[in-house]
Amino acid sequence: MTRFYNARIANLETMTAPLGELWVDGDVIVPVEGAPTFAREIDCKGNLLLPGFKNAHAHTPMCFLRSFADDKPLQRWLQEDIWPHEARLTPEDVYCFTRLGILEYLSSGITAAFDMYFHLDAFCAAAIDTGFRMALCGAANDFGGTAQTLRDDYMKYNALHPLISHQLGFHGEYTTSTPLLRDLAALADELQAPMFTHNSETRAEVDECRARCGLSPTQFLDSLGMFRHGGGGFHCVHCDDADIAIFRDRKLYAVTNGGSNVKLASGIAPLEGFRRANVPIAIGTDGPASNNCLDFFREMFLMTGLQKLRENDACAMPAAEVLRAACTTGAHCMGLAHCDSLQAGKQADIVMIDLHRPNMQPLHKPLENLVYSGGKDNVALTMVAGRILYENGQFPGVDAEGLYAEANERAERLVR
Repeated sequence: MTRFYNARIANLETMTAPLGELWVDGDVIVPVEGAPTFAREIDCKGNLLLPGFKNAHAHTPMCFLRSFADDKPLQRWLQEDIWPHEARLTPEDVYCFTRLGILEYLSSGITAAFDMYFHLDAFCAAAIDTGFRMALCGAANDFGGTAQTLRDDYMKYNALHPLISHQLGFHGEYTTSTPLLRDLAALADELQAPMFTHNSETRAEVDECRARCGLSPTQFLDSLGMFRHGGGGFHCVHCDDADIAIFRDRKLYAVTNGGSNVKLASGIAPLEGFRRANVPIAIGTDGPASNNCLDFFREMFLMTGLQKLRENDACAMPAAEVLRAACTTGAHCMGLAHCDSLQAGKQADIVMIDLHRPNMQPLHKPLENLVYSGGKDNVALTMVAGRILYENGQFPGVDAEGLYAEANERAERLVR
């Protein structure tokens, strides 16, 4: 067992962090009772324990193209630089780049990611070997994948390993033909499972969908019965009131990706509109080729800051809502309700935040202050499923420099 003591333990429902202890047995948080023998006792020295951040939309292996193709709009970026180079990836490449992305997640306090990619066996092996939690999102589209292959993946990866799960998904309305979309909607009905996709990321995507069928992507997909069992959309930048109503009625999640949307000039999502409609909002980084960093502190600040700017209202998107989106709503979106808090019986996916830094002082409201002042330097420890995977700038058991060298060698080969 592991004992954390002298800790401020975050309760995100009440936005309080009382001093106390937290005990972990195996991969689970357990009640503080009895007199067990501990394998390790960690004096937190008044630092904050937080349920880990949940990255609710990512393409982790895309770190091989980080800063390779910057300063371009989305469609040119995809067609000229991303898709042609991704086509050259081998399973071994995906294994390497997934491990690299996971190290960045851990240093940012991220304990799970909702990832849409391919070469899934290699991808999952990288997560399992590292000890990281991954929720896979299907990526069917006209360039690869059918309803049957998505069904097969759903069954296979939901039974693979405790750290791996799978949700139904497809790339987007604009890359997926209507017959395939109908098949995918039928699959969601068959499995009574939620469905996720990129949705309304750019104005052009929405305008082209309306030109084809007279409906927005959200309205068109809903007309096919795609969301009868829930699900969600990634980006949701150009959703209007009618779209938001569908999200509300179908109990969909809106996953915002502020860093990527700013960098690609895609726009600012109407998150306050979603919030007013009681649509749950989660946060994702998107891929490290479009963001370019997998940093949840930056994403949290952008989530609140961009809404204040968009609404011309300093009260918009309060920090408490942002932190809950990062830790709790993201977990529910990804199907990881067992990882959403620091209660006994939940998975031990825990981050220790170093409050003994100038940016965290004084301690007026340490939880809210994470959103406005926090940074990756404040992450002192990251635990996933009861294993400490990052501590004081180190990745125990991982040859990080060796991984960096391999990743550079593979990336150079792929873009040469």
